Amino acid sequence: MKFRLGVAVAAIAFSLAGHADAAPSAIMAAVADASRPQADRDADARRKPAETLAFSGVKAGDVVGEFLPGGGYYTRMLSDVVGPKGKVYALETTRWGKENYDSTKAVLSEKGRGNVRFDGRPFGEFYLPEQVDLFWTTLNYHDLHIAKYGVVDMAKFNKEVYDALKPGGIYFITDHVANPGTTDAQIADLHRIDKAVLIKEVEAAGFKLVGESKALSNPADDHTKTVFDKAIQGHTDQMMLKFRKP
Repeated sequence: MKFRLGVAVAAIAFSLAGHADAAPSAIMAAVADASRPQADRDADARRKPAETLAFSGVKAGDVVGEFLPGGGYYTRMLSDVVGPKGKVYALETTRWGKENYDSTKAVLSEKGRGNVRFDGRPFGEFYLPEQVDLFWTTLNYHDLHIAKYGVVDMAKFNKEVYDALKPGGIYFITDHVANPGTTDAQIADLHRIDKAVLIKEVEAAGFKLVGESKALSNPADDHTKTVFDKAIQGHTDQMMLKFRKP
């Protein structure tokens, strides 16, 4: 693969400083991969993929289950980081619009993506043929609380994630922050979730919260606005949490 070098790479390297779990060269290369769609690269300034990948601890040789890839923004970068000895299982839902489903599936046909596998299931379900090192989901955990997409038993879902991980494996979540006490009905309107609720649900499955990054936080975000409000869209206050299976 061809990679963009120079100032952009230097900026990525600087952004990884202080992340003990990072493999800077692999992450730099993944983010700078010129084969990524231009729209994805244009989103990097706000999505901060270098910091996000570094904080997750993903590394070469890992097996990753990526839940609801939403078109493959992170799928390609995870594929680059885990390399030929690793795997990325792109776990899509048949519930979303055809565009996201097809866009994620299309990643498999791209050059150098032989380590990516695809599977589509009804909303709130996933299948993995082996235990994984990392279960990854970004900006979609809150959707599991929205009944119109499909009624999901969150205790059951998180236990299935627990069982899908190897001992010591990581459950990695980013999501839009809601005010404390936000109800499921409000989640359906706002597409945000109370961080304390998310942590309680995940820890109830047996996980331990082992890290939190503020890289995607935005104190100026009004948590009473929907994430699709043009005043804040793309710049919401986001939590980044890392849970470990003992």
